Amino acid sequence: MAEQFTICVGTVGAGVWFSPDSGDHWRRSKMALPFHAEPGEIQIRALALSPHDPHQVYAGSEAGLYRSVDNGASFELVPSPMDGMQIWSVVVHPQDPEVIYAGTKPPAVFRTLDGGKRWERLAIPIAEQCLAGAPKVTNVVFDPRDPRTIWMSVEIDGVYRSRDGGDSWSHCPALGDKPLNQDIHGLAVRLGRRAEILATTPDGLWRSADEGESWSLHGFPRFAERDTISYCRGVALRPGNPDVMFIANGDFIPGKRGAIQRTTDGGASWEKCALAVEPNSTMYWFGVNSANPDVVVANSLHGYVYLSRDGGGSWEKLRREFGEIRALAWLPN
Repeated sequence: MAEQFTICVGTVGAGVWFSPDSGDHWRRSKMALPFHAEPGEIQIRALALSPHDPHQVYAGSEAGLYRSVDNGASFELVPSPMDGMQIWSVVVHPQDPEVIYAGTKPPAVFRTLDGGKRWERLAIPIAEQCLAGAPKVTNVVFDPRDPRTIWMSVEIDGVYRSRDGGDSWSHCPALGDKPLNQDIHGLAVRLGRRAEILATTPDGLWRSADEGESWSLHGFPRFAERDTISYCRGVALRPGNPDVMFIANGDFIPGKRGAIQRTTDGGASWEKCALAVEPNSTMYWFGVNSANPDVVVANSLHGYVYLSRDGGGSWEKLRREFGEIRALAWLPN
């Protein structure tokens, strides 16, 4: 019998759904809502695993930050000043479970040092307005070489870096010469033969081998001749093997077509993964977990969930479909 694990999906308007049997059966997670919130307002845009507890997951919503200690079956509200803001990113410190960072729209990064009892808004000079309205903090990522180094991405305002745990920040040089190049969707730190910062934008995957000071672009094939770009969203690294990377790809946002792009040689070459069922929109996000590097989950923006049990070599589409999915994770049972 195949290994069983729990998949969590974060939806816009329907909260979190979880499957304790690897995607066969699904239930909606129990969430304690603030007094003023309605169930339809629970728009989940971030799911983050704790590196300290394999059964703990955080959910970022428009009603605040939530924490689950039972593989996503139930969530309790973590009081914070982010109530009423869109939480787009959450991360737990790799060495201290009490230290949590969250990124929001309107653009801000909040930090707690005591598990959520007290929060502070970090001083980061993020632009207040952009071409798409208010920017949003799409990722907060700890550098695996030094947890005092934190990378942060903004849609639309580029990449920021802190060397002192978030007390001060520097704005990295622009990825390219177009506003589109500052529209950062996915962000990761890759430790290969040389360390690289990876960032996805609407026009591809940008890579920096000099700590974000300069960037090079890899674009993916367009889906149709009329397309001006090949849109990219999430980026994921296979745990334990930085040569294997995944990019969520599509024709636009929300798009009509999607693909999973994979490399097994550190980005020297890429292949479009074979999916038995064509995505109904752009591919959006991934879930990986060091508990089993072979298991990868992925989703299309419009509700398809795909599962690979062999590190991305083959994929199945799960039968259950959702509305709009903006966050994804899996946890061991």
